[in-house]
Amino acid sequence: MPGADRILSPDAFPLPVISRVFFTGILAALLPTTAGAEDWPHWRGVKRDGKSAESSKFDEGAWPLKKAAWTARVGEGSSSMLVVGGMLYTLGWKGGKDTVSCLDAANGKVIWTQSYKSPDYGRRSTGDKSMYNGPSGTPEYDSATRMLYTLSIYGLLACWNTAARGTKIWSLNLYEEYDVPQRPQVTKRPRSHRDYGYPGAPFVFKDWVIVEVGDPKRGNLFAFDKRSGKLAWTSENKDHAGHTGGLSPIVVEGVPCLAVLTAHHLCVTRIDGKNAGKTVAEYRWVTDFINNIATPAVEGNTVVITSRYNRMAVCKLAISLRGGARKLWETKEGASGVCSPIVHDGHVYFASKGLYCLDGRTGETKWVQGNFDSASSLVLTGDERLIVWANKGELALVETARRSPDKYRELAKPKRVMHRDAAWPHVVLAGGRLFCKDRNGEIQCFELKGR
Repeated sequence: MPGADRILSPDAFPLPVISRVFFTGILAALLPTTAGAEDWPHWRGVKRDGKSAESSKFDEGAWPLKKAAWTARVGEGSSSMLVVGGMLYTLGWKGGKDTVSCLDAANGKVIWTQSYKSPDYGRRSTGDKSMYNGPSGTPEYDSATRMLYTLSIYGLLACWNTAARGTKIWSLNLYEEYDVPQRPQVTKRPRSHRDYGYPGAPFVFKDWVIVEVGDPKRGNLFAFDKRSGKLAWTSENKDHAGHTGGLSPIVVEGVPCLAVLTAHHLCVTRIDGKNAGKTVAEYRWVTDFINNIATPAVEGNTVVITSRYNRMAVCKLAISLRGGARKLWETKEGASGVCSPIVHDGHVYFASKGLYCLDGRTGETKWVQGNFDSASSLVLTGDERLIVWANKGELALVETARRSPDKYRELAKPKRVMHRDAAWPHVVLAGGRLFCKDRNGEIQCFELKGR
C-alpha cells in the first residue's frame, strides 16, 4: 500500500467482552459531563477529540460567515479557549503578567480577570524566542467543583474558583517545587535543542488534576489533589516532557489511561486507583526540537500520532495491557506540524501543508488539498463537516469523506478574518458560535445563524 510500511488489523488486539460491556461507563468517567451539552469544557472539546455535536449550519445558509459578532484581546500566547455555561475562559500574557480571563460568550464582555506576575517564556527556555512567548496551555474546567485549572509556560499550576469571580484556591510552581531540569537535546540535528516551558493543558480525573511535568527523578506525569494541590502520585515513566497541547484519555481493556507524547515516547499510563501511574505502553517517538506538538488522537484502543521534522510521518498504534504498543501502520506521505488529528468514521484528518484525509485502516491518503500551513486546527461538526482555522487567520468549511469520499471539496473557501499573527490556538465551536483566536491574543466570535 503506498505510504504505509506495516499494516496490521486492529482486530488482532481486540477488547475483551467484559471491556466492551463497561467501556461506555468508564469513558464517561474519563470524560465527565458538564451542565450544558453545547459546552466546550476541555482542551479539544467535550471528549477531547476535536468533535462537536453542533451543526455547521451550512445547509441553513450560515456560510460564508458574516462580520464577527464581537472581538476581544486577551494577551499573547497560544492558549485555546473553553466555553462553559455561557462563559469563555482563556489565558494570555501582557506586560509581565499572565491573565486568566472570563468573558461573556455572547458579547465578549469581561466578567472577571485574575492576573499574576510571569515571564513570557519558560524558566529554562531555549530557542525560537520570537515565536513561542506567552502561555500555550489551555485551561481545564471541572464541572464537579466549578474550578478552573491553568498551567503557565513558566510552570505555575493554579486552581481558580469560577463561582467566586476567579478567586485563587491554590497554586504551585513546578520548577520551584521540583527543580525540573531543562529538556535535553534528543536528536543529532545541529542547533535543534529546544525547551518551550510548559505548553500542555491540565487534565482533571476524579479527585486529581494531572499534568505532564517531565521530572527524570520523579516521573513524567504528576497527579495533584484537585482541591488542595497536594501531590498524589507520579508516573512510573520518567521521560522529559514533550511539547504537546494536552493529554489524551484512552480506555485500554476497561482500564482508564492517558496517552502523551513525551520527549522520547508515546507513553500510555494507567490512572485507576492503586495502579495509577503504572506504564501500559511505550513506543519510541523522537523529533527534532521535541516538536511532537499535535496531541495523540484516540479511537477505541488505538492511538494516532504524527510529527513533522525528522519524523515526517503519521503512525497508528494498538494498545493492550499485556502487549503494550503495536504498530498497525505508518505513512510518510504527510504529517502534521501543529494540528491535532481527528479520527472519525474510519478516517484520519489533519491540516498541515493542506488538509489530509487518510484511510484509518491502512494509512493511505484518500485526498489532500487546500492552502493550509502548519498553523492549523480542525473541528468536526455534527453535520459531518470540517471547520478549518489556519494560517494567519483564515476560516474554511470542508466536506468530510462521508460526503466527499474521493476528493477534497470546499463548501466555503478560506476567508481571512484576522491579520496579525499565526492561528496556533485551536478553534472552538460551542453554543452556536465559532470562536477563533490568534497567537497575538485576538479573539473573534462568529454567530452560526442560518436562515
